[in-house]
Amino acid sequence: MKIAPSILSSDFANLGKEITNVTEAGADWIHIDVMDGHFVPNITIGPSVVKAIRPYSNIPFDVHLMIEPYENYISLFADAGADHITIHAEAGPHLHRALQNIKSLGKRAGVSLNPSTSETVLEYILDDVDIILVMSVNPGFGGQSFIHSQLNKIKKIKNMIGELPIDIVVDGGVTKDNISVVKAAGASVAVAGSSVFTSHSKEIYKKNILSLKSS
Repeated sequence: MKIAPSILSSDFANLGKEITNVTEAGADWIHIDVMDGHFVPNITIGPSVVKAIRPYSNIPFDVHLMIEPYENYISLFADAGADHITIHAEAGPHLHRALQNIKSLGKRAGVSLNPSTSETVLEYILDDVDIILVMSVNPGFGGQSFIHSQLNKIKKIKNMIGELPIDIVVDGGVTKDNISVVKAAGASVAVAGSSVFTSHSKEIYKKNILSLKSS
């Protein structure tokens, strides 16, 4: 599986260095949680921060917009250096139009589903999606426990997409103890925050990423 460390758990006082270290430690993507204090009960960063940290890594920036509305911010994050832009199915009425907008900007387009959201919302947009992100915790905070009911949702999504080239990403509570069942359910990418950023050193990040992959 690909491992996408979530900078939500990193040292924000040294964010550029953290991103360089985790990239050199073997991360596949950098996962960037954008929260607005409205759609989710937390506030994180905006496009200017993404632009500022872009030079510190050459791997894909996987930007997860936990904001409502998202329409006016898609182009700003694209210009800031996002490679993937994921929006929530619950955060706006025009999901298809937004996905097409993301793709028109040359970015990979993603849809995220909260734990209580059915995978059936994906049925008519699969041809427009590059990434499906399954929230295995309630969005807004790091360090939460994995919600095991989401494994069945992952399996159903895997069956839905068939041979389509879509990454299934799982975000929340993924550890070396459960990553094998997440992969078995059909996921191809694991977002890992507190499982990677346990101590602020490149050597520890490398050890943690290798532990996740070997598990």
